Amino acid sequence: MNLTAVYAVLVVAIVFEVLGTSAMQAAQHFTRLVPTVAMVVCYAIAFYFLSSSLRYVPVGIAYAIWSGLGIVLISLVGYFLFGQKLDLAAVIGLGLIIAGVVVLNLFSKSTFH
Repeated sequence: MNLTAVYAVLVVAIVFEVLGTSAMQAAQHFTRLVPTVAMVVCYAIAFYFLSSSLRYVPVGIAYAIWSGLGIVLISLVGYFLFGQKLDLAAVIGLGLIIAGVVVLNLFSKSTFH
């Protein structure tokens, strides 16, 4: 599998993880059936695609990308969909997370096997 396809699989995993986390917020402590079911389905899909990417990307690198981009995306979803505010420290921290993912992908020799 080529590098673009591997990262596409990982991005699909990240998107479904963010959708699942968004559904978790909407499920309101599992009191709403549809968001709860959506959460379970999205997490199942996310973990399937994450596990598929692990054939080609070391687990530590895949998880760093998964968690880093997931944190940034869910923070944006929280801000725009749920009205959750981000202060300056949060924005700086998110920037550092993005920088870390970029450094991993640009300079690490262990991102693909």
